[in-house]
Amino acid sequence: MYEFDNVIIGSGMGALSAAICLLREGQTVLILEQHNVLGGWCHSFRIGSQRFSPGVHYIGQLGEGQSTRMLYEGLGIANELTFFEMNPAAYEHCWIGEKRVDIPAHFDALCKTLSAQFAAEKKGIKKYLTAVKNVSSQLDLISEMNGFRDHLTIPWRTRHLGKYGLFSVKRVIDWHIKDPLLKKILNIQWGNHGLPPAQASFPYHAAVMAHYAKGGFYPMGGGAAIVKAMANVIKKHGGQCRTGQKVKRILIQGEKVKRAVGVELENGTLIYAKRVISNADPGTTYKSLIGEQNLSKQLLKQLRNTKYSCTSLILFLTVDMDLRKAGLDSGNVWLVPDEGAEESYGQHADADIASENAFPALFISSSTLKDPTSFDGIHHTLEVITLINNHAFSQFDGETGIHSQAYLDFKERLSIKMIRSLEKVLPGISQSIVQKEMGTPLTNKHYIGSTDGCVYGTEKSFWQIGAFAFKAQSEIENLYLCGASILANGVAGASYSGVQTAARILGTSQAALLKRDPSQQLHVYAAEDATHYPEWIKTKMNTRRKLKVV
Repeated sequence: MYEFDNVIIGSGMGALSAAICLLREGQTVLILEQHNVLGGWCHSFRIGSQRFSPGVHYIGQLGEGQSTRMLYEGLGIANELTFFEMNPAAYEHCWIGEKRVDIPAHFDALCKTLSAQFAAEKKGIKKYLTAVKNVSSQLDLISEMNGFRDHLTIPWRTRHLGKYGLFSVKRVIDWHIKDPLLKKILNIQWGNHGLPPAQASFPYHAAVMAHYAKGGFYPMGGGAAIVKAMANVIKKHGGQCRTGQKVKRILIQGEKVKRAVGVELENGTLIYAKRVISNADPGTTYKSLIGEQNLSKQLLKQLRNTKYSCTSLILFLTVDMDLRKAGLDSGNVWLVPDEGAEESYGQHADADIASENAFPALFISSSTLKDPTSFDGIHHTLEVITLINNHAFSQFDGETGIHSQAYLDFKERLSIKMIRSLEKVLPGISQSIVQKEMGTPLTNKHYIGSTDGCVYGTEKSFWQIGAFAFKAQSEIENLYLCGASILANGVAGASYSGVQTAARILGTSQAALLKRDPSQQLHVYAAEDATHYPEWIKTKMNTRRKLKVV
């Protein structure tokens, strides 16, 4: 009856990592992706000759023995990946009003840099960063704990997590830091989970800070390089990946005990499997693909109370400006307002996003500065992001396929508004634009299928993470979930969620599935020093530029 052991809905990082783990244990896997390319948020696309990666701007923990490196080596994809280190002296540039402060890699360097600029806060800076390190390291311990002795010592080994676990970022930083500007600098990475400090869980924010504590790295080839490496391993082990295959519903059998037995595609095709794994968010999985009639009252209540993360506008630009000469490097730029209220970070919390002349907050990334092999010698690319309310485009919710002129006009107004904001960082950029395109919440819905176009899955508030998050193993027999709403958002967080879902299915541990293969070695090259690149990278860089000149 069953064609596959596992059918996976969606092909984000959680889906691909789960597939690799299951296939290597002898299971059969079919991945169904509605888009025409694999990868979810991690995919790349081209506008003309330029490549853009909407969901991959930097990745952390790629040093020897660090978690993301161990993930890639454990999944058997490390040999196919090459990463470039971002500027270690300033992988984040904080533009807060008229102030300019850089965040260097490594907490010790950050502590030294900030202590020199905020001498009166030296002790508080050290204490706060120590709390971040302690809490994040104890979060990592939880997934590794196994056996009676580990569980017996949990209270002691996670004592810092217990101390800070129920407090917001704002509450904890207020205990240690007084200067409003310093608070904004230390909290600048709130945009990586989408909740401002007054609402964000301190442990979750600490985990994000720790992920980038030793700097940021960018994959050669953009996000698509990671997707390609994972897809190659999946195919090597006999897995199947089918694009352009939208799932209409999950097939459910049973009365008292509900169980998933496969899926039905939009074209009516039925595919039966021993189990179904959904990489779609919980709202899409449970409400759209299963139906409320098949869910318990408790799960329905959880779904009704679930909030989804903010969404975004992403402006994709190709420019003929010399970005290095204009002051940019491989580090990200966080542009936020310098207002009196310390919790004001410029996010558009209201649905009305068109009324002002400029966006107060932007995240600015240039992949051609991060990946030197992507620069053609003339044109740079920019991905400019602002976070907005996930109902800001609700007036266009019914639109599918060809959009209305009203939508296109609204998008153009917002593009102009965002470029006006970008002028603060790159004066004259308006005259250097060769190509522009904007992604909106409707774009996210169309290509990613996320609820309300959200960018981080469920909102990462206190009651929607950790023990309160949606579980990998659902109440429906043989139905599992993975992705940003299950464990954590981000490339690494979503990838690890897939490993943990596979471990639950196989009755094993994350560590057992990620045993390092000594033959796997990740290639990571130091930042902005082409003299140390191997010849094959230099050749790739030179070949691209020669082709462009011709």
